[in-house]
Amino acid sequence: MNSYYPELNQRILEMAEGDEEFRMELTSAIYNGLIELQSKYAEGLKEKDEVIIQQIRHKIKPTLMMFEFSGLAEALNEGKVILESQGFGFQFEQHFQKFLHQVELAISEVDRLK
Repeated sequence: MNSYYPELNQRILEMAEGDEEFRMELTSAIYNGLIELQSKYAEGLKEKDEVIIQQIRHKIKPTLMMFEFSGLAEALNEGKVILESQGFGFQFEQHFQKFLHQVELAISEVDRLK
């Protein structure tokens, strides 16, 4: 199976420092954060509420940077730029599809490590 985030498992293992229980907790926390990101981002779009999207983006950003979810981080940044310049509209709808693809890839990678 190809990995979109090949360094993810290694990063988690390094942080866990051999503590299997902590590794599982960390992996679950990352997974839950990504699920929340997906849910809140969709909610923000549905409600046309930039604040919901901004809050979840700020909450998950450290995790994305720490565990090198670069594709997903780029998608979130792209969404931020679109919202700031054009608001909710066709461009953001198109962006949302790209975002969904990226977040689903990340969720599936983390789920595989659980």
